[in-house]
Amino acid sequence: MTTTTPPVTLDDVRAAAERLEGVAHRTPVLRSRTLDALAGAEIHLKCENFQRVGAFKFRGAYNAASRLTPGQLSRGIAAYSSGNHAQAVALAARQLGATAVIVMPEDAPPSKRAATEGYGAEIVTYDRYGGDRVAVAEALAAERGLTLVPPYEHPHVIAGQGTAALELVEETGALDILLAPVGGGGLIAGSATAVKALHPGTRVIGVEPEAGDDTRRSLEAGRRVAVPVPRTIADGQALHIPGELTFSLNRWLLDGIVLVGDDEIREAMRFAFERLKIVLEPSGATPLAALLTGRVGPLPPRVGLILSGGNIDAARFARLCGSGA
Repeated sequence: MTTTTPPVTLDDVRAAAERLEGVAHRTPVLRSRTLDALAGAEIHLKCENFQRVGAFKFRGAYNAASRLTPGQLSRGIAAYSSGNHAQAVALAARQLGATAVIVMPEDAPPSKRAATEGYGAEIVTYDRYGGDRVAVAEALAAERGLTLVPPYEHPHVIAGQGTAALELVEETGALDILLAPVGGGGLIAGSATAVKALHPGTRVIGVEPEAGDDTRRSLEAGRRVAVPVPRTIADGQALHIPGELTFSLNRWLLDGIVLVGDDEIREAMRFAFERLKIVLEPSGATPLAALLTGRVGPLPPRVGLILSGGNIDAARFARLCGSGA
């Protein structure tokens, strides 16, 4: 998809920021002298682990849900997600007086399922490795008359996700590089849209787990490429193909993709806990892993990272970071 008018613009991201004001948290940007010294650069960490529901996903979910008509809200919202978007849609629906039905994989982290149910959503499960979550959710929405709010394949969702990067550069000024996780591609598409409109010289680099490099392969091929459903601790990035809409943006906006392994993600989670005193889920730690491993290469003076979330229960965190298993 190529068009002279992009499906998401800086104006869309700014409009989303207005809708989110007073609803979403303006999350902190942390600095660490230790991290600066290790990286040899000035590092700015946008901590979306402190966002409502514990991840950036609330931004896009609320922006999209808040634009539904009263009739659509009265019939309810459907979504599909491995966890963070599920919680985000559930909370957004509750905030707007609507009900939510969420399609989640059977092996979704129990803490994420419990939190989603805690926000009042109904859960319908599917087999991540054998089922089609989009087909399940679309059938459910059609049967019940629900409006589907997808996790990344929607311009209002992408615009909402881009508000994280918009806030970052509003606070820090121009950055030389921005690193962000890539799953379906909504966060980095919205982020790149905002950042490159304001500071065209900023390089935007995505980070994927080694087992799920569908966006890297797709960028190299110039078309969407599917991979086997990834088996990685980064469950929020365990997708097999980029979104059509997000890829149409990312193929023009991104300056590259780097990969990190599960062991490197664990080390980044440990570093964040021990040295930065913050808790990150695996997907949220992938940009930090890329930085700590030097995967990005020699760094320019000013670097921004979006740490996308911190939704992980104590038992899983201890298992991943304590024993290294």
